[in-house]
Amino acid sequence: MTLRNAQDTVDEWIKTVGVRYFGELTNMAILTEEVGELARIIARRYGEQSEKESDKNRDLGDEMADVLWVLICLANQTGIDLTEAFAKNLDKKNTRDATRHLDNEKLR
Repeated sequence: MTLRNAQDTVDEWIKTVGVRYFGELTNMAILTEEVGELARIIARRYGEQSEKESDKNRDLGDEMADVLWVLICLANQTGIDLTEAFAKNLDKKNTRDATRHLDNEKLR
């Protein structure tokens, strides 16, 4: 599935099942909440904190998909083509940061 397909799929679901998009500010708050849930699992699964029993069976991929879903909603609502935005972002990284990481002594 491409980013464009994902945006179209989310839009169709919202319009047929979800009734309508939540407002942009509500979706921003939901995105923050979903990122927090993802961060909690990663921090406890891969960091120094012990993982809570209730989090041990949480699907990390599903949590990432929740973040992606809400991000796609926000892109759709604000008229952002994520394929185009990602391509521009990658170009920026390849231009601006072409040697930045290679020259970083901390990464060696």
